Amino acid sequence: MPKLSVNINKIATLRNSRGGNNPDVLQVAIDCQKFGADGITVHPRPDERHIRYSDVREISKIITTEFNIEGNPKEDKFVDLVLEVKPHQVTLVPDDPGQLTSNHGWDTVKEKEYLRNIIGVFQRAGIRVSIFVDPLAHMVAGAAATGTNRIELYTEDYAKQYHYNREGAIEAYITAADIATQHHNLGINAGHDLDRHNLRFFHQSIPALLEVSIGHALIADALYYGLENTIQLYKRELKG
Repeated sequence: MPKLSVNINKIATLRNSRGGNNPDVLQVAIDCQKFGADGITVHPRPDERHIRYSDVREISKIITTEFNIEGNPKEDKFVDLVLEVKPHQVTLVPDDPGQLTSNHGWDTVKEKEYLRNIIGVFQRAGIRVSIFVDPLAHMVAGAAATGTNRIELYTEDYAKQYHYNREGAIEAYITAADIATQHHNLGINAGHDLDRHNLRFFHQSIPALLEVSIGHALIADALYYGLENTIQLYKRELKG
């Protein structure tokens, strides 16, 4: 069964909108863990508009489940943070500084040498590395050449097409996952716009899937169903 890592960025966005400490991001991290999440994901950005670097440091001290930090390693501050905190996994994402949300994977062919070098930095510190990639055969093959432990398949295109043509939507992801696992022995993660409606079909179609990272949809559902119940609803989809 794939692991569910809950991205708590949106909790920090809500907190930051009013100042103070309500909701308490650290308490939410503890509660997600208590409610059954297999991991906690955060994505600190340079402007700290949601998760702050100080949050990352504090969360790392209080959770016992898997900790996944996402971000762009071309920001020296991000690299320093990850090496300081030493999470279980770092997910490298090619975000621009002011980008609203992640919207593309790495060009693993063009950026091969850069990725190889920075991945080595994290791996030598004992941190598992995943890199964000589009579901394209040559990008998956390129990812393997960087020495990464895993790839995270960027699933926005799948989510957009799912309700219209789910068989067509999943096709590229099946191919990408097969290339990753059968030809290159890469672990498979996935994330971006996965929700409780499209999650089950995705994981059933990708048997090698190890982990999904979900934030926006899960937190939105929690407004209606409560955080504990919502985490269990998502885990139920991963069991189906």
